[in-house]
This record gives sequence, C-alpha cells and structure tokens, in this order.
Amino acid sequence: MSNNIAGVLQNKYIVIPILLWFFIQLFKVIYDLVTTKKFNFKRILGAGGMPSSHSAVVVGLATLVGKYEGINSSIFAVALILAFVVMYDAAGIRRAAGKQAKLLNQLIETPGLTGVEVSEKLVEVLGHTPFQVLVGALIGLIAGLIA
Repeated sequence: MSNNIAGVLQNKYIVIPILLWFFIQLFKVIYDLVTTKKFNFKRILGAGGMPSSHSAVVVGLATLVGKYEGINSSIFAVALILAFVVMYDAAGIRRAAGKQAKLLNQLIETPGLTGVEVSEKLVEVLGHTPFQVLVGALIGLIAGLIA
C-alpha cells in the first residue's frame, strides 16, 4: 500500500496539476482577503475567478503529457481534447449558469415580485471570462514546460 502512495506522490502527471490547482486557489483566497478584508475559506474550493485553475490544471497536464510522452501519442490527444472541453465549459456553460444564478437571485430578492421564499442564494461565481481561462491556460502551459 505504501508503495502505491509513494508511486502516486512521484507521478508528475498527478502532482504538478494538483500543485497548480492548490496554488491558484490559494492565490484567490489571499486576493479576496486583501481586496475585501475578509477571509473566505470557500474560495479554496470554489469555482470561478481569476485565473481559471481548471484551465491551468488541464493545460498543465496536456503540456506535461506532450513534453514527456510526445505530441503524437494517443494520451496527448486525450489530454488535449479534455483541456479544450474543460476550457469551453468554464468560459461557456458554467459562466452562463453563473449569470442565470445572479439573475434568479435578483428576482428572488425583489420584494413582492415572486412570492418565493428561498433559504439560500444560488452560487453566482461558477464560470470564467475568456480572459480568466486564457490566463489559467498560460499558467498551465508555463508550469508544464518548466516541470
């Protein structure tokens, strides 16, 4: 069992993307603390914001695979397509869902308009702007090339 754990911890295809995700999310927590003067631990696990950790993780992984396994390998093709799907989802579908959540929250908060009582607000920060996705992708590319 300990050999399996040691093997996972030595696998650059696992460790580098996890470290990328952790440090980007940590940056978001610190940035939130500095700008709002409030500690929001939910940011460490939350989606959305600058830069996109999702994009950094999948582009970093694809870059690592391309660098060490070759860009002609089938596993690079899988990693690259996965990266495109995740980035499209982050900037398209999840961003649209966040906009819808914001609008629904505004409707629900309007007195006398809906008559609907809700115990908690919908999460509005779900996706990313294309720029946030691009910055995350660049961070992932650089990290993958350096590793």
